[in-house]
Amino acid sequence: MTKELIIHVKDANNKKVVTAALESGVFALLLDKPESKKVKQLAKVKTIAPDGDYKLGDEFIIVEIKGKEDEERAAQLLKQGKNVIVKTTDWTIIPLENLLAQGDNVYAWVRNAEEAKTAITILEKGVKGVVLDTEDVNEIKAAGETVNLAGENVKLEIAKIKKVKPLGMCDRVCIDTCSNMTRGEGALVGNSSAGMFLVHAETESNPYVAARPFRVNAGAVHMYVRLPNGRTKYLSEIESGDEILIYNYKGEGRVAYVGRAKVERRPMLLIEAETKDGKKVAGILQNAETIRLTAPDGTPISVVDLKEGDEVLVYTEEPGRHFGMKVRETIVEK
Repeated sequence: MTKELIIHVKDANNKKVVTAALESGVFALLLDKPESKKVKQLAKVKTIAPDGDYKLGDEFIIVEIKGKEDEERAAQLLKQGKNVIVKTTDWTIIPLENLLAQGDNVYAWVRNAEEAKTAITILEKGVKGVVLDTEDVNEIKAAGETVNLAGENVKLEIAKIKKVKPLGMCDRVCIDTCSNMTRGEGALVGNSSAGMFLVHAETESNPYVAARPFRVNAGAVHMYVRLPNGRTKYLSEIESGDEILIYNYKGEGRVAYVGRAKVERRPMLLIEAETKDGKKVAGILQNAETIRLTAPDGTPISVVDLKEGDEVLVYTEEPGRHFGMKVRETIVEK
């Protein structure tokens, strides 16, 4: 689940705090006073305030946990569909763990980036977001990096290449993101959501083509790409402004935004692989040296060099999707 960063702004005239918050990718600013208009003069941003986009005390409710009674009240508010900001007197994670078992809309009131990191990883699932209460610009920026780069980790597997078959011309999608990637990173795509290759970003240069580290040449239009919150989309549906997940070779994910998606006709390859427990993974990728899969150690492997027995990284799960959402159903994809 994508995490949300909220900054508590005690004084809307403190431009350093407000600016640092805006530059750190906040979901919203929490204001004690009806000063939304003032902060919105600096940038387009949501506010949680008496005059905000979200009403403080109604849509977002702060609950200070001093005892079991307060915890029960917070649980009751979660059942009513409220967003509950949990404050603890000594910043302990136990109340958060208890509340996460009862609802998703739990936010943790934190004082620094380290507490934010702990909160978004509690019970692996983590809180929905954090409210950072500090005027330290460096802590705001550190928390922004921690929260906004928190993605969804997956367990990648090693699969051996079984087939590489040249195809004719197909429509393929090239995704240019608004983020640069590094060696060992790419996107998860596949013919089936049950089996996806880690297609490496174009981080490598050669004598003919410069590196494009913001790009993943993702594959044919029918293929799935993995998005935040366990969702997928067909590559043909990807457009500017969409969120996709970028993964490294360790399976650590982060969110990237799509700048553009280009659909062009190119010669393609059908690539099939199989994991050690017999799970099959397939994809149709462009037949070009710059298109690469990812080796277990993060090294990019060009599709034109692939041969039977080569090891690449894949992600597998049980099949079954309805409008991109995971569902339980009997399904066979070939």
